[in-house]
Amino acid sequence: MSSTLQCLHSVLELKSELIKYPGKTNDLDQSSHLLTIATRDLFGELDRNVKPVSLKQFWMMVCITYPPFSQRHNGALKQQDAEEFRTLIIYSLLWSLRTSHDSEYPEIVKKLFGIELVSRSHYEESGEESSERSEAESKFLLKCRISHEVNHLHEGLKHGLKSELKKVSPSLGRSSIYLKESRINNLPRYLTVQFVRFFWNRESHQTEMNLQKVDYPLELDVYELCSDELRKKLEAPRKLLRDEEGRKAGSKIDEKKPKETDVKMIDAEGSSSEIGETSTSSSHEGSTSKSEGQLTGVYELVSVLTHQGRSADSGHYVAWVKQESGKWIQFDDEEAILRCEEDITKLSGGGDWHTAYICMYKAPVIRN
Repeated sequence: MSSTLQCLHSVLELKSELIKYPGKTNDLDQSSHLLTIATRDLFGELDRNVKPVSLKQFWMMVCITYPPFSQRHNGALKQQDAEEFRTLIIYSLLWSLRTSHDSEYPEIVKKLFGIELVSRSHYEESGEESSERSEAESKFLLKCRISHEVNHLHEGLKHGLKSELKKVSPSLGRSSIYLKESRINNLPRYLTVQFVRFFWNRESHQTEMNLQKVDYPLELDVYELCSDELRKKLEAPRKLLRDEEGRKAGSKIDEKKPKETDVKMIDAEGSSSEIGETSTSSSHEGSTSKSEGQLTGVYELVSVLTHQGRSADSGHYVAWVKQESGKWIQFDDEEAILRCEEDITKLSGGGDWHTAYICMYKAPVIRN
């Protein structure tokens, strides 16, 4: 719980929206409302204090709104999954902030974390398209599927966007492999990735953790995972981003451009005012072509939630969060430890050290 909250607490746009959230509401979903208030108050307390903050009150509210988190095993609290807890918080915030009359941007959670996928379904052997209509679906994270062939996050994401099952092919008249391939059709400001590491071991009869080493980059480009429609929208801002990087590297590019095409890039470690400004503009514009054009498909790693241990029923979660200054801090319950980028890249698995379970990337926004 502590580690998940530290990662979400780093999202300044979310904190800005929570500050405006009212203490009273007529909304019927009181569970989401109460949990949103608890999150708002906790984030405020974290910002006002330099000493460790107790999570007891917050945890009690979580147990009231979602009793499974208070389950016990052999007299002790049962270990819970950080991704499930994150999902609970995200959906509570999604519902509450959407229905809040004080919210200027009702879809703020979707703009910050929502990923829209479109899929194509076909029979692998015959190539025929499925008669079933494939509709867009929304997710709040991408899954990195891990297999013996997966050594890098990008490979795992490709596997995570594919699924297969056996169905009767009309043209073949028999069972055939039916493939569903998804592509990203709309990008969020913060892209979250879950490494699918927990699996059921039939021999030990328990859920264990796959410790296979899977490298992940400090900068992630998801252009290849996007739909053709989204790729077209990303072309112009990606060119602006390359030009900006070229300038920084001292490359000679044509500077004779009209003033209205001058580029301003807000990096992931930009100032609080700049980031807040982004949240009230690009987030509000939402899925319009102008807003989508401001994202490039390139993301910078800003937080890693790790798990240390070989079982889903035990172990320890830790948050590693990048600060606005560019420095990394390891949040291990009440301890805050300064870390460097090398420490972050060593969280890719392969042993009993902390292993990346959830990574959050932030998109630099290109502005004309």
